[in-house]
Amino acid sequence: MTSEAVIRIVVAEDDRDIADLIARYLHKAGWAPHVASAGDEALTYIRKQPVDVVILDVMLPGMSGLEVCRALRADSTTAALPIIMVTARAEETDRIIGLEIGADDYISKPFSPNELVARVRALMRRSKRAEPGRSTLVFGSLVMDLTRHTVEDGGRDVKLTAKEFMLLQYLLEHRGRVLSRDLLLGDVWGYKYTGGTRTVDVHVRRLREKLPALVDGLVTVKQFGYKLVEESQG
Repeated sequence: MTSEAVIRIVVAEDDRDIADLIARYLHKAGWAPHVASAGDEALTYIRKQPVDVVILDVMLPGMSGLEVCRALRADSTTAALPIIMVTARAEETDRIIGLEIGADDYISKPFSPNELVARVRALMRRSKRAEPGRSTLVFGSLVMDLTRHTVEDGGRDVKLTAKEFMLLQYLLEHRGRVLSRDLLLGDVWGYKYTGGTRTVDVHVRRLREKLPALVDGLVTVKQFGYKLVEESQG
């Protein structure tokens, strides 16, 4: 992230009234919003300027928000950039698509600007790098360096999104405990969803796909949540 003195947030939204409303609330929160009315315009700006958070509307001219999200995740320089998707479509399938391609969070229109600000604040708070001096977290072949904000599995550097990093850290710090989906939403995402626990499942699946060490170690507790167990505990 850039200097804490200036938090830069890109708002990709083609409805000018909505974009101006979001920008006004972000500015009131003390941040520096930049509005882009098209997906390709937002992507070009992000690649040229230091950015801390991206708020992406799904339906954008030029490139869709999903295409922009996919492009950002495919670039190593923006792979961990916090991304919040916004859409007028509330179907769960649309939410899952955004999460599957790497979005950290998802909010449906109509929404309260204050809620969006709270989501941004929660995401930034949880994505801040650890203070110097904090130890690494180790699980089998997996090594998580909280100071450098890096993850290795078997010596291989693994790129995680901001939310994946936060979730992994939480799982490692609470290994051996059965963690409900609601608890993970509250402690990692920083708020409560209503019927939105599928979000946790998507992120867990992505972690398992990226980190072989979690395939057997991260156990699903049926109809409840997850538990990270050491190999010897089986």
